[in-house]
Amino acid sequence: MPKIGNIQLPDFPLLLAPMEDVSDPPFRTVCKTNGADLMYSEFISSEGLIRNAVKSRAKLDFSEEERPFGIQIFGGDEEAMAMSAQICETVNPDLVDINFGCPVKKVVSKGAGAGVLKDIGLMIRLTEAVIRSTRLPVTVKTRLGWDDNSRNIEEVAERLQDIGVKALAIHGRTRCQLYKGEADWTLIGKVKNNPRMHIPIFGNGDIDSGEKAYEYKNRYGIDGIMVGRAAIGYPWIFREIKHFLATQTVLSSPTLKERLDVCRTHLSKSLEWKGPVVGIFEMRRHYTNYLKGLPGIKEFRYKLVTLNSAEEINQVLDQIALHYEGYTFDRTPIEILNYHENCPL
Repeated sequence: MPKIGNIQLPDFPLLLAPMEDVSDPPFRTVCKTNGADLMYSEFISSEGLIRNAVKSRAKLDFSEEERPFGIQIFGGDEEAMAMSAQICETVNPDLVDINFGCPVKKVVSKGAGAGVLKDIGLMIRLTEAVIRSTRLPVTVKTRLGWDDNSRNIEEVAERLQDIGVKALAIHGRTRCQLYKGEADWTLIGKVKNNPRMHIPIFGNGDIDSGEKAYEYKNRYGIDGIMVGRAAIGYPWIFREIKHFLATQTVLSSPTLKERLDVCRTHLSKSLEWKGPVVGIFEMRRHYTNYLKGLPGIKEFRYKLVTLNSAEEINQVLDQIALHYEGYTFDRTPIEILNYHENCPL
């Protein structure tokens, strides 16, 4: 079973990817309930943390039930990264993760996220600065390289391990690919099967079913899988993967009651954590997948994404329960949402 420092993980853990404007405490709650083994904060700007920016500080919040839990930071300045890691340590997470994978222009243009892939020396210096500044295990999330001419993840992985990184999660695309095309796991497998590597290697990219997770686990030998976009509005992906890994059979699709129960829980947690205005607004991105497959759901969904009170939204959910009573869901493909601006990793 893989370990990150002294953190013991289950055999073949499933990780919830850090996703900006998605991986907040309400979303993490429903994913944890459905089987996520290790979760992270949304990615946090090191500059924002050291300036005491309200939004950055708010992202440090997590509950004891979420453990093991990592806080992910990004930035391009060694001193700021070191100081932000020290701030993270004050809230006592289980680990600090460094984002070298976000491809969004506004992050890359500041020499952070996947922008660091163009300067491996800087990546090493930033990582060393974080490792020196904290007693917590430090992990890294990155991509195969900057573009097809610099897919240097094998060298990068060795160098990161050599300076003390305790685990590595690799997204199977380059920065220039963004989220287009199919993730290439071949190099992820080469990193894992490199005899010099001894830290856990987690694969990420396009995992949307138990069957695919099982296939990639056996084909590439990775220590675990990180799930990102497939979990948006569909936290059951974790239990479905675990069921298939254990039995090689497909778990039934969640029932209407399960979908509505999780939807209500997510809404309640969102209101509790963010307040009535932001909480309602930020829930809207999740309804499509929660209710995917219901025939004629468009009218109800329109109400859910336009109403501005929790009472009215819950009334619509009651109407859905009554209207579709007895409906049995077919197993339909998960809709992999394509957030170019919000940077799911």
